[in-house]
Amino acid sequence: MEWYKQQFTLLQQKRFGTSSEKTNKDQFELPLFNEAEVSSAILLAEPTLETISYTRQKKTGRADKLKDLPVETIHYDLSDSEKVCLECDHSIHEMSTQIRKELKIIPAQVTVVEHVQHIYSCRHCEEHAIKTPIKKAEMPNPVIPKGLASPSAIAYVMTQ
Repeated sequence: MEWYKQQFTLLQQKRFGTSSEKTNKDQFELPLFNEAEVSSAILLAEPTLETISYTRQKKTGRADKLKDLPVETIHYDLSDSEKVCLECDHSIHEMSTQIRKELKIIPAQVTVVEHVQHIYSCRHCEEHAIKTPIKKAEMPNPVIPKGLASPSAIAYVMTQ
């Protein structure tokens, strides 16, 4: 047990004890630790300030990508006989339109097809009734909801 204690203290001495390296007594008088005084004597020129400027690139949206393509517009509208209110039999007016865009690809030719759906409501019911009926013209559903792909575009991509 005594031998182990001696070994432990010996290892601790080697690990944490003073080293055999000798320091020079004149070391503290050398200019090694006088760096602040030596460097303050040299006058340096003030650095010049640079202004950095940049411009961000504008994010290009769907409309920016489609602006140079030719546009073909298809209107979906109610017939005159269908422009009658279901509640009160008065004529209905166009309230708004709903536009869906999709890409139509004919080999070596791309066009934008706008599907415009006309939406109607009754002015008489708006003023006098509690409920206002809204009528939409029939329009085919897109192949991919909220997408630009048309059947021809998908067929073109699949064959390529």
